[in-house]
Amino acid sequence: MRGFITKALHMTKQKRDIHGALRMPIYENAAYEFDSSAEFSDVSLGKIAKHVYSRSSNPTVEDFELHVKSLTNALGVLALSSGMAAIANTVLTLVKAGENVITTKHLFGHTLTFFQKTLPNMGINVKFVNVLSEEEVINAFDENTRVLFLETISNPQLEISDLKKLSDISHSRNVPFVADTTMTPFYIFDARKFGVDIEVLSSTKFISGGGTSVGGLVIDHGIFDWGKSELLKDYYKKAGHFAFLYKARKEIFQGLGAVLSPHNAYLQTLGLETMALRIDRACQNALELALWLQNKKEMTGINYPFLENSPFCKLAKKQFKYGGSILTFEVESQEAAYKFMDNLKIIRRATNLHDNKTLIVSPYHVIYPFNSHEEKMELNIKPNMMRLSVGIENIEDIKEDISQALV
Repeated sequence: MRGFITKALHMTKQKRDIHGALRMPIYENAAYEFDSSAEFSDVSLGKIAKHVYSRSSNPTVEDFELHVKSLTNALGVLALSSGMAAIANTVLTLVKAGENVITTKHLFGHTLTFFQKTLPNMGINVKFVNVLSEEEVINAFDENTRVLFLETISNPQLEISDLKKLSDISHSRNVPFVADTTMTPFYIFDARKFGVDIEVLSSTKFISGGGTSVGGLVIDHGIFDWGKSELLKDYYKKAGHFAFLYKARKEIFQGLGAVLSPHNAYLQTLGLETMALRIDRACQNALELALWLQNKKEMTGINYPFLENSPFCKLAKKQFKYGGSILTFEVESQEAAYKFMDNLKIIRRATNLHDNKTLIVSPYHVIYPFNSHEEKMELNIKPNMMRLSVGIENIEDIKEDISQALV
């Protein structure tokens, strides 16, 4: 099978369901029994691969992981309860107290809080740099650097870095490159091709099929030599190329308990079947809408990566199939922005991304509510900025709703 949609629909199952069900059933249970104490012991010791307890693994969740593995050709996949859980589990697998992470402040609000406040409270240092500056990134590395982390398209600034160059810089120092691909999931972006070692993303977004459920994914593309990782050397002796996944699943994941529910795994496996179709529609809508908004005199600062006037257009087209389904724009004031949003009839005021429905928020107040005004200005987040997550509605209906809301 070559086509993405065909693979999403017809991934070869390891076992045929006993009743011939076309989709993996939802295993909503906690524990699994064994025929003998010897088998129970062998499974617990890892000599036999079977499910023991759903906090560690579950058949429905495993089926979701295998679908993602098939679609990405990854070494392995770990599904978790949210995108933030995916980020936290990944970083804590790779870094310990006294070591450091290099990242940027141009991150989604909760991710930024995790790096600014949560990690330092654990004794993990965080170095914030301008990832558009190779020199700044290079100078930030030291002997205690364990991760380079960023978003493929920053949310909501829509900033794009040269991912291959950053990967090469990171790999030259034996440091894994971790990218949050929530804005550009694996139908849009081939992370392995651009040297991303670990891909993390919120499966709540495009994958879930319209905001049906919360989830997250950690995808190991099998590029990095974990024998060179200071914190994973001992695990490498046990598990070889699977060292990261082994520690992530057996230690961090089980210890923190960020478990994806079987019901959510079922919904997200179902969402994978139509993900490409929805991405095609939403991203095409986003580009057409961005071009159309440029002619609206009430709107300024139209920002979308595939617009020719975007400083990231050339790089975006080199790295991504689409420019995503998110765009931002501004009106004359915060009051005007609130009035515009309140006048909308089809577009919903809600904070999710990549829903089937078009959603709008004010990042200044919704995504960064507890950051100071000065911090928001530093992050290029203005009170009159709006972020639009474009859905799959008929494009003329979205345009009509925007036009009537401007009156």
